Amino acid sequence: MIPASIPLLAPAALDAPIAWRDGQPVSRATFLRHVAGVVRRLPPARFILNLCEDRYRFLVAFAAVGANGQTNLLPSSRASLHLRQLAEEYPDSNQLTDSAIDAGLALAAPDYAGFTVPDLPGKHVMAIAFTSGSTGRAKPNPKTWGELASGAAQARQRFDFAPGITIVATVPPQHMYGLETSIMAPLASGASVHSGRPFFPDDVRAALEAAPAPRVLVTTPVHLKACVRAGLHWPKTHFLISATAPLSPALAAQTEAAFAAPVLEIYGCTEAGSIASRRTLDGDRWRLYDGFQLRDGCLSGAHLPEPVALNDLVEECGETEFKLLGRREDLVNIAGKRTSLGYLNHQLSQIEGVVEGVFLLPDETGNEVRRLLAVVVAPGLDERQLLAALAERLDPVFLPRPLVKVDTLPRNDTGKVTREALLALLAQARPTPDCRA
Repeated sequence: MIPASIPLLAPAALDAPIAWRDGQPVSRATFLRHVAGVVRRLPPARFILNLCEDRYRFLVAFAAVGANGQTNLLPSSRASLHLRQLAEEYPDSNQLTDSAIDAGLALAAPDYAGFTVPDLPGKHVMAIAFTSGSTGRAKPNPKTWGELASGAAQARQRFDFAPGITIVATVPPQHMYGLETSIMAPLASGASVHSGRPFFPDDVRAALEAAPAPRVLVTTPVHLKACVRAGLHWPKTHFLISATAPLSPALAAQTEAAFAAPVLEIYGCTEAGSIASRRTLDGDRWRLYDGFQLRDGCLSGAHLPEPVALNDLVEECGETEFKLLGRREDLVNIAGKRTSLGYLNHQLSQIEGVVEGVFLLPDETGNEVRRLLAVVVAPGLDERQLLAALAERLDPVFLPRPLVKVDTLPRNDTGKVTREALLALLAQARPTPDCRA
């Protein structure tokens, strides 16, 4: 049962840090002053598009919008088309950027005497998060303050987030994974967060060095691969968390060796939030967070207002564990023959000279037989060589037409390759691809 009201901040000393900016701590008291200052400048709209890139400014904006009875819109992409679509779908909306928040910070009261931690209604829709769009158009998912606070409590219990822990995150706070681990964790557990969003390996190293120990790195497989390849000396890290895509045991082992720290994974989805975790090197089973039940691929319990059907095929292993078998959308049936995009991508990645690549099944067009498409990064191979290598591994019906070589795959802020971006890239490379059998 979610309480009728829940404090914005978990109990902790007001002089304890909630964030670190430019190497300096920002106390929880200062944070409350900043929230009060921004509340006074919020535009009169039901929805506020939170576009802040600095993580502390996002944190202040997120809290101020909720404390003022408004709802944060968290775009899955900063692409102009996506933002225009949100403005059209939510006409009673406005937006906040880093520069707008700075004005509110300047208006903060000089001392915090009299400031108290506000309570927020448990049923208030604090945010609307959007799916990544990896399999189609982004879909809205309303999140109440009670659901977010309950999820944060589960994460605190699973990962032992506590006062003293400092979180460094490479993922954007607008993404559900980034929201839970780098925004809700400081609010609900007393941990603090580094204000930046490092991208390149040396940026990650510098951010970790600037964050007081014990420090936790929240990131993605794409960033972990880059960090391992960089061959840098890493500051002592308490543990690492990875999500947004499955982490291979090989990369997990390399990461643990490089950082001398355990690598943990979170499994979740925008619809339900984080629901399970594992240490990759301990095996392929995921352990559910307390309170969740999984039956026939449908998740229920804990803070979920209604059951959620998972987009992945899973094998249930008792009451609390499961294995991932692949995404439902990955299943491919062409000319009566079945396979999965995961299997095809694996076969592609095994070709010597292939850095990375993905298969894509286009939308149906009339009665034509659909042919798979592929986008590949392989600097030393041409298309003919790639198709010949694939022909040794795949049934002819699964050979891609066309196969397009690129310098890099089009990844979004969380390292995912979305269907929309792939189709746009293919359309640009081959305006009228021949998809006939």
